[in-house]
Amino acid sequence: MKIIVIIIFILILASLATALFHLVKHKSGLDSEKIMKALTLRSGISILLFILLFLAVVTGLVKPHGLGMQMHKPESSSSPQRQ
Repeated sequence: MKIIVIIIFILILASLATALFHLVKHKSGLDSEKIMKALTLRSGISILLFILLFLAVVTGLVKPHGLGMQMHKPESSSSPQRQ
């Protein structure tokens, strides 16, 4: 799963670099279409990555960890409870 996510991130960066190249190097109307296609592709790949990660968490392929999980830990019984 990590390899798939890394490959998708590389594709997103490549699409962004392509759009930047056409923006900087060329100023014609045809290149404007190339810029739009590259940015549209990047947006589509980003949405695909989001959906893929969401499905991976829902199906259990990826287990969330880190700060978010630490914030939602139940408090231990030894600590005083607030009322």
